[in-house]
Amino acid sequence: MEPTDHLEVVKKRKKKIPTEVSIFLVLVGIAILFEILGWIVRGDSFLMNPQRLLIMILQMSIIGIIAIGVTQVIITGGIDLSSGSVLALTAMVTASLAQQSEYARAVYPALTNMPWVIPLAAGLIVGALAGLINGALIAFAVIPPFIATLGMMVSARGVARAYTDGQPVSMLTDQFTWIGSGANPVIIFLAVAVLFHIALKYTRYGKYTYAIGANPQAARVSGINVRRHLIMVYAIAGLLAGLAGVVASARAGTGQAGMGLMYELDAIAAAVIGGTSLAGGVGRIAGTVIGALILGVMLSGFTFLGVDAYYQDIVKGAIIVAAVVVDQYRQRRRLKAA
Repeated sequence: MEPTDHLEVVKKRKKKIPTEVSIFLVLVGIAILFEILGWIVRGDSFLMNPQRLLIMILQMSIIGIIAIGVTQVIITGGIDLSSGSVLALTAMVTASLAQQSEYARAVYPALTNMPWVIPLAAGLIVGALAGLINGALIAFAVIPPFIATLGMMVSARGVARAYTDGQPVSMLTDQFTWIGSGANPVIIFLAVAVLFHIALKYTRYGKYTYAIGANPQAARVSGINVRRHLIMVYAIAGLLAGLAGVVASARAGTGQAGMGLMYELDAIAAAVIGGTSLAGGVGRIAGTVIGALILGVMLSGFTFLGVDAYYQDIVKGAIIVAAVVVDQYRQRRRLKAA
């Protein structure tokens, strides 16, 4: 065998470390760093506090639900800036249909003490409709995803404020608030993650999503109805933002127009940190889940150390930029390999 042939065989045998494993190692490294700093600065353990870890995971579960939808949008080569505002709108609508009859200022006095399924369905429908509008504007009006979803971000937040003239919606039924109690938000997040991991990896939906992100023209030539699929992807992203709004209002026991502020950026950050390429065609739900956990560990760790919120935002921004730089480096390597 020639030396060059031997080298080629060796290269083929080398197994590339999955991106998710690398990202998980980063998560472990950040957690260990905060553990060390905890003992140095506070004289206390960061990781050995179950209550702190539970709160951290609960905080990120709602953003994680949004991030799963945003990940699919980014894989198609798009972006969704509206998810935080859609969450607020769905939270308001959902809460207004989940109020107790004893509350004298109910939004709909004739629709109080409703079964929990009705406000849940209403929230999902509102979210899906917002996503459908985004998808239709992008697919048929050929409006860039950034502009279309930016318009929805502003409009949905405005509708959420106008829905009750800026007043919060309170006194929700125990049956409904159970959705957001205990570890239920985490269970919902993980269930959604598993569902769409399977959908992206093993179904035609996933194949079409990756194909459109990699090369829309080639996908169209191969027989994929790109417009219809894009509408479906954005509708699913809106549906998941609606689900996040349901969980958020149930967990807080109220609906407020200010809910979900900047959540869309956290969701995009979780996806990008998790290895989803802003160029499209690359990304996995498992990576997004780990990316959301990284954001959660950072938020909880900085709070634990008493770091000011302004500095937390600076560090978060730096990590997002670093993740994009790494993504660009990977893209250049793929182009060279091709």
